[in-house]
Amino acid sequence: MFRNIYLQTVALCLGATIVNLVVGYAIALFASRRPPRLRFALILMFMLPLFTSYIIKVYAVRGILGHRGVLNELLLASGLISEPITAFIFSQSAIFLTFIVLYLPFAILPIYLSIERIPENLGTASADLGGSQMDEIRHIILPLSLPGVVVAALFNFVMTFGDFVTPTMVGGTEGFTFGRIVFSQFGVALNWPLGAALAVILLATSVLAVGVAGLAMRWSTAR
Repeated sequence: MFRNIYLQTVALCLGATIVNLVVGYAIALFASRRPPRLRFALILMFMLPLFTSYIIKVYAVRGILGHRGVLNELLLASGLISEPITAFIFSQSAIFLTFIVLYLPFAILPIYLSIERIPENLGTASADLGGSQMDEIRHIILPLSLPGVVVAALFNFVMTFGDFVTPTMVGGTEGFTFGRIVFSQFGVALNWPLGAALAVILLATSVLAVGVAGLAMRWSTAR
């Protein structure tokens, strides 16, 4: 059972990390190409959730995904569904969506800072040589911003993998993750030896993720 939950949690966290990397990169790239004042306002807007209580943000997501939440009410009003959809909340899908919402800022900021450090004259030189904007993104911006992407991926995976509050609040009985299992052994079952053993696996996975990120960082800077 623990092995299946472990593998399921790894897949869930990897999926949320990939989505946040794609969305975060698009937002960071868009913001980096705006005028300075607008650029600052955009980044500040996406960073504001970090100044809000974690529990409040989870409850806000529950209010959107709930049985009579905002999403179901909109779908009912539009006539797309005839009764509320229960799959939005207390499921693995709810955990996945909540992970994306909660940890997206941790993907945007490292990528944005990495893109921001790229000299603008490289883009100008690319345009002078006949390169398109897509050529600039593919051959200049993307390779030089890989360190920020690696850091964003590390932040998202490690933080989601060890999160037990989100699965508890939005996962219900169907939303067991490895972090929640570890927490339950200490706080509910009071089986501390088993909880400690599972915590070592959680720690080892996080250390492995850091090691992989370090290798990826070294590879990106060596290119």
